[in-house]
Amino acid sequence: MKVIDLTHTICENMPVYPGTEPPTLEPSSTYAENGFKETKVTLFTHIGTHMDPPAHIFPGRTTLDQFPAEQFIGKALVIDCRDLKPGSSITMASLVKYGTTVKSADFLLFNLGWDKFWGTDAYFGDYPCIDEEVIDFVIHGHYKGIGFDVIGLDPIADENLTRHKKLFQSTDIINIENLCNLDQCGADLFWFCCCPLKLDDCDGAPIRAIAWFD
Repeated sequence: MKVIDLTHTICENMPVYPGTEPPTLEPSSTYAENGFKETKVTLFTHIGTHMDPPAHIFPGRTTLDQFPAEQFIGKALVIDCRDLKPGSSITMASLVKYGTTVKSADFLLFNLGWDKFWGTDAYFGDYPCIDEEVIDFVIHGHYKGIGFDVIGLDPIADENLTRHKKLFQSTDIINIENLCNLDQCGADLFWFCCCPLKLDDCDGAPIRAIAWFD
């Protein structure tokens, strides 16, 4: 079985969304003093490779801990959008080339090739985002989730979070951000898992996103 890690490592100097404090990993116990190692981790819920539920945007909507475990596993398809220019939109033209396979997936993962900028200022640039027609397609397609190798579903400049609001207003779905290595997943369906930490009343959480092939 072939397994691909689609997750960025959490570390103290990692890229974070503008205005977010970076994580801290503070030694709490050591081999020398305690006979074991333990680390105190302080981080925001939307950091690194993570997912958003509807409760990230709307009060009273579904939190991550309210989703059943099967929400986080299924068949995924990578949509190759690496030909798009910065600032452009991801349209249905990027999806139709995959034919009926698009409708057979549980997760649509959009590959912008943006993970190559991880750790640089360019990562916070003008990455392409899905347009309204694609969001409508996702909402009516009953997908478990969508994902991206960029820092947000919306452009960083969109403080209104327009796409988040449209996606989550009435749909129980998850949105994954900051994926990596999507270029290694091919152009067909594969098994995908994206389990989050099960935090109480959870508005988001880091995940370990994994692809595997039988």
